[in-house]
Amino acid sequence: MVSTDFLRQIEGYGLTTARILYRIPDHRSVLQTYLWQDYDLAPDFPVLQKFLAFWKRELDGPLHSVRVAHSCLIKPAEFLSVNGVLTLH
Repeated sequence: MVSTDFLRQIEGYGLTTARILYRIPDHRSVLQTYLWQDYDLAPDFPVLQKFLAFWKRELDGPLHSVRVAHSCLIKPAEFLSVNGVLTLH
C-alpha cells in the first residue's frame, strides 16, 4: 500500500510548516505559539487556509500572525551528475 503523503507529493504537494501566533482568550496581551505541519500546495496553501478558517470559526484565541515555510520556498540546491568532461581552450 502506498503512503497517502507520498501520493500527495506526486501531485505537487510539499511539506508546509506554519508558525501561528495567537492571543490567549483570557489574557489578550499574551501571545502563544502553535506549530502546524501538513502537506500543502504553494503558493495558495488551500489546506492551511482551510485550517485557519476553522481556527477563526471555532476557536476563541484570535490570530496575531502566521509565518509559513514550504519545501518549494526553501530547499537545498539540486545537483545533477555529469557523465563527461568537456575541455575548452
